Order: sequence, then structure tokens, then C-alpha cells
Amino acid sequence: MEENTQANPQQSPSFTIEKIYVKDLSLEVPNAPQIYLEQKAPQIEVQINTAGKKVGEDAHDVVLTITLTSKLEDKTFFLVEVAQAGIFRLQNIPEDQVSPILGVACPNILFPYAREVISDVVIRAGFPPLVLQPINFEAMYLARLEEQKRAAAAPAATVQ
Repeated sequence: MEENTQANPQQSPSFTIEKIYVKDLSLEVPNAPQIYLEQKAPQIEVQINTAGKKVGEDAHDVVLTITLTSKLEDKTFFLVEVAQAGIFRLQNIPEDQVSPILGVACPNILFPYAREVISDVVIRAGFPPLVLQPINFEAMYLARLEEQKRAAAAPAATVQ
């Protein structure tokens, strides 16, 4: 009986955070100092990308990259890009559940850290505080899967 209890913890699924870190951070204020005199409010464009790769037997490095561009017409106020990353350990997770964990759960964990880094750097650049709205990583993940299905079906349809 004692052997079974020791074997079960090794078999039970486990998801842990090993490390959360800023992999890359960039800030540009190309039109300073004149841009600080601008009276009109700029438009903010947000681009989000996630990527993951296996870095060990059961360790995965997931990177959430957020790029913010603040512009008014053709004048750029600022451009901020942060690559917020984390090393996550997935043990005894069924293979069909690994991709959703890496594509949804991990970015959800990384997002608050990236949001804080962006807010801090925008303020330090001399601009008003910027708070990113929540992101639906599940919808992004499902859209990416749908896009991959369409891309896989397209070459088969065009082959003659």
C-alpha cells in the first residue's frame, strides 16, 4: 500500500511556475521633446503575440509580446514593446491539454506582469498612465487554431 501512495504523486498532473521574467523591453519616443507640447490625444494601437517552446523535459518557456504604438496622425508619441516571459513546468499533463495551457493559461499569468511593465515605462517616459484592458487569451487561442485549420485546408484545395 505504501508504494502506491508514493507512486501516485508522481502520476498526478502538476503545473508550476518556475520563473517569470522580462525577456525584452523597448521604449522609443522619436518625436521628443516636441511631442510633449501636443494638445490632442493620440490613438493607441495594441499588438499581442504569444509563443512557446519546450526548454527541458517538462519545462516550457512562454513569451507574451505586447507592442503599443501611440500616434496622432503621422506623429508617433511613443512605441513600447515588452516580451514578458515565464518558464512553466508541466508534469503528467495529457498531451491534448498542453497546447491550451501554453496558449491560454500561461499568457493569462504573464499578462498582469506585462501590463505593469508597460504602465511603468509609459509613466517614466513622461506620458499619462496607461492601463491595458483585459485580454481574452482563450478567444485568441481558438482564433489561431481556426486560422491554422484554414491554412492547412487551403493548400489541399489548390493542389490539382
